[in-house]
Amino acid sequence: MAADALLSAMARAASVRLMIFDVDGILTDGSLQYGADGELIKRFNVLDGHGIKLLQQCGIVTAIISARSSAIVARRAADLGVAHVAQGVHDKRTAFEALCAATATGAQDCGFLGDDWVDLPVLTRVGFAASVPAAHAEVRSRAHYVTQAAGGHGAAREVCDLILRAQGRYEAALAPYLA
Repeated sequence: MAADALLSAMARAASVRLMIFDVDGILTDGSLQYGADGELIKRFNVLDGHGIKLLQQCGIVTAIISARSSAIVARRAADLGVAHVAQGVHDKRTAFEALCAATATGAQDCGFLGDDWVDLPVLTRVGFAASVPAAHAEVRSRAHYVTQAAGGHGAAREVCDLILRAQGRYEAALAPYLA
């Protein structure tokens, strides 16, 4: 990413008060595995989870909006303390608008990390739009920031760290771990 594009993304990330994550291809690698009994299996990255917790500790509200519905996503969100979870949502714009209303947050103060066309109605409305390298080209071309890390492999953590750095909170969040 060019230096001027990174500075622009950082300026946008500095305003984030509500960070929203898609799930498949973002918090997971996008693969769907089914067990012998038909149960859906998803893998989540612990670095991503810790990044979400760091945002929360710094006062940034976190949320999930996903087109697919899964009990494992509800469990992961609960484990991370993500209170705002909308699953089985095919009209993400409506879910986004409801989330903004529920949290009294304007679209320009929101960030979103998504990877496919279903994410575009949110991605094109937020102040800080992020995506991953394997995202659809239409999504990548509209993102303010594309991660180096792949979805499910630290991409969410990379975005969380970027937000913390942009807001001047990174060093304070890190300090307790160095004491």
